Amino acid sequence: MTKDTAAFTSDVRDVDDTPVVPHQYRVYFFLLVSCFALWGLLNNMTDNLVPSFAKIFMIKAVDSSLVQVAFYGAYAVLALPAAYIIKRYSYRMGVLVGLGFYMIGAFGYIPAAILQSYNLFLVSIFILAGGLSVLETTCNPFVLSLGDESTSVRRLNFAQAFNPLGSMAGLFLAKYVILAHLNPATLDDRLAMSTEALTAVRDTELFWVCVPYVGLILIAFIIWCFFYRSGLSDRDAGDTMSVGEAIRRLVARPRYAFGVVSQFFYVGVQIAVWTWTIKYVMTNMNLIEAEAANYYIYSIFLFIGCRWICTWLMKYIVPAKMMAVFALGGILCCLGTIYLPIEISIYCLVGISGCMSLMFPTIYGIALRGLGPEVKFGAAGLIMAILGGAIITPMMGALVDSGTLTGLVSGFSPEIAAIRSAFYLPVLCFAVVLAYSLAFRNVKD
Repeated sequence: MTKDTAAFTSDVRDVDDTPVVPHQYRVYFFLLVSCFALWGLLNNMTDNLVPSFAKIFMIKAVDSSLVQVAFYGAYAVLALPAAYIIKRYSYRMGVLVGLGFYMIGAFGYIPAAILQSYNLFLVSIFILAGGLSVLETTCNPFVLSLGDESTSVRRLNFAQAFNPLGSMAGLFLAKYVILAHLNPATLDDRLAMSTEALTAVRDTELFWVCVPYVGLILIAFIIWCFFYRSGLSDRDAGDTMSVGEAIRRLVARPRYAFGVVSQFFYVGVQIAVWTWTIKYVMTNMNLIEAEAANYYIYSIFLFIGCRWICTWLMKYIVPAKMMAVFALGGILCCLGTIYLPIEISIYCLVGISGCMSLMFPTIYGIALRGLGPEVKFGAAGLIMAILGGAIITPMMGALVDSGTLTGLVSGFSPEIAAIRSAFYLPVLCFAVVLAYSLAFRNVKD
């Protein structure tokens, strides 16, 4: 613990009577918490669009993974502009812009469904995710600003607790609204259908894809109107450092630069593994989408539980060292997913999520530790690293389609060997995180 951190902790103990969220900010805080839940919900619900669109539009795995390219590519593109918006204007403006992009993107699902256009869905997903990128870059520091500095950590932890609740809501919406309404017809069945029959099937399926995304527009609009009409003043949100100067300082810090690279590979492995979990279960266990989604839900429950446990353990164990152990565990779980019999490999697949649980916030904290006025753009850079989800996921999809690495996996059918061997890519991603953990293993906060 640094001297500054120790002093800060002491301040928290000395002002226990200071409210975590002052009365005048409670409504704003509640609405910002809704944004935390919103992007958690949409992140996890979007993972399920990959197998859904593969079936609806009868496309290959690598093509359906363009959903993640659009979604996480938008995060990379909009994070830096978001930092500029809150620097130049205010956090309030960042919330308005973020929610505005979300609503425009969600409305785009309607013509995409009517026209049965996969490309239009991708455009709408990009716009929607761009809004989430702006929100995620804005809301964390906004929450910190709503009250006394001595209670800011507790305030942000409380707000972040609602993010996994949103994630769970997204999983259940995907399972019971989107996946449950997919027609059970196989690819061969669909190819044998008449144009009219196939169009009718797609109309129904795409309608249910739209329902949760469009339905959330009302909530987003209420929050948008409130912030638009509010008199909340946060014009002092920015600093005077130029973008170029901030970037030069950041690149010169090895711990930050390597942190961005590690975050790229971490987010890549998280999104890729969760995206192809349902495909893995369906292929290896011969289950339909809605049944296979149960294992995805188990993975998220384990992810959330391990994150809570790891947060508590960090009082006693250096976070970077703990992350090194979990990265090694992730490598071993991936190898088990590749080689072990299905009765055991399915547990290894779920176990990967437990190993990932502490990585995003730990890399985030290590990379930003000790930054000065450039911290705002540093945070934006780490959000831009979410681009890893847009790169690693389709790479894994290409391995699934091509079966390039199936020669390394024996004793399984070609289709099963293809999805199993694709997990060599997550092994590489975990290796990068392991290297970062070991390089900065003595960084405590």
